Amino acid sequence: MSESPANPPDDGRPGFYEFFAGGGMVRAGLGEGWRCLFANDIDPGKGQAYRANWGEGDFHPGDIGSVTAGDLPGEAELMWGSFPCQDLSLAGAGAGLGGRRSGTFHAFWDVARGLAADGRAPAIVAVENVCGTLTSRGGRDFEVVCQTYVDAGYRWGGLIINADRFLPQSRPRLFVIGVRGDLATPSGLTAPGPLEPFHPAALRRAVGRLPEALRARMAWWRLPEPDVRPAALAAIIDDDPADAPWSPPERTARLLALMSPVNLAKVEQARRDGGRCVGALYRRTRRDADGGKLQRAEVRFDIAGCLRTPAGGSSRQTVLVVDRGVVRSRLMSARETARLMGLADDYRLPASDSAAWRLTGDGVAVPVVRHLAEWLFEPIVEAARRTRRAA
Repeated sequence: MSESPANPPDDGRPGFYEFFAGGGMVRAGLGEGWRCLFANDIDPGKGQAYRANWGEGDFHPGDIGSVTAGDLPGEAELMWGSFPCQDLSLAGAGAGLGGRRSGTFHAFWDVARGLAADGRAPAIVAVENVCGTLTSRGGRDFEVVCQTYVDAGYRWGGLIINADRFLPQSRPRLFVIGVRGDLATPSGLTAPGPLEPFHPAALRRAVGRLPEALRARMAWWRLPEPDVRPAALAAIIDDDPADAPWSPPERTARLLALMSPVNLAKVEQARRDGGRCVGALYRRTRRDADGGKLQRAEVRFDIAGCLRTPAGGSSRQTVLVVDRGVVRSRLMSARETARLMGLADDYRLPASDSAAWRLTGDGVAVPVVRHLAEWLFEPIVEAARRTRRAA
């Protein structure tokens, strides 16, 4: 990229490097108690959103493959990477970590290894991706992820956290958190074995398939459950957003016609209840009894489905409102998707709707990052600083 930047002044806050930064949702989750030393993303639209919300100084656009440790200023306690999921997701082509997009995981670790060679290895390295990482290429990709941590001298542990514990959106994601091997883990942050809900069966099965040498270097991170219930879906839905007008009745009727009997029964129950009921609807391709593909509309009246990007043909979610027996529908607005990711209403979204949907659909749920920071990252950083002061 450029010549090695000057070290930023140390104001006492822990520093972080954020790769695949998008619009800075990890930064929003870490909060004012952290300082960003370097952020990077290749997407120009996301870069514009990052700068609009966080300023010009910390964001460096471009391909991560062009970044070297010398481009990163100072010493950061945390290095975060939400590398692309397309080659690891169930909808992908199965290329895994050998694919062009998800393979940027290796470029991320090239930078981490360069920092270690400079004597600046971060105390914590965190990556986030879809849960399909656990089974991609028969589990081999998850093994590669874990082996990479161990080879770099980190003790690692996995967590599956669904954003629905914090927000009205179902969004399970895998987080792999590694702590540098020379640092002692504070007491109470690990458990002797897996704990629900953040070590579910899928993660336990994936860990069980790993070689013993990798399991010996892992930690079952202990996280408390959030003590606040997420807001209701209706609380984040606007009555008449300017960028998402209500659909004509015939379009709503076509959506209802795509529903299975199970989903139609949900709508009918909402009608019988007689009040106002807000739901989120997503069109999916299902298999019929003969194995053929069939488009279905599925609705939930408690939470939204997982936000996705428009890329690859994914459709936008639809808001479905049943009010005193009348059913109305419209596409979800960009601001509503931002709320589903935990972004405040003063967050500046891209002017283009498609750019805004891409930003939110690719992002990390803000309160999930805050939960990790409060209960894992910050205790580890504080313990490391106490050890350094005592030395």
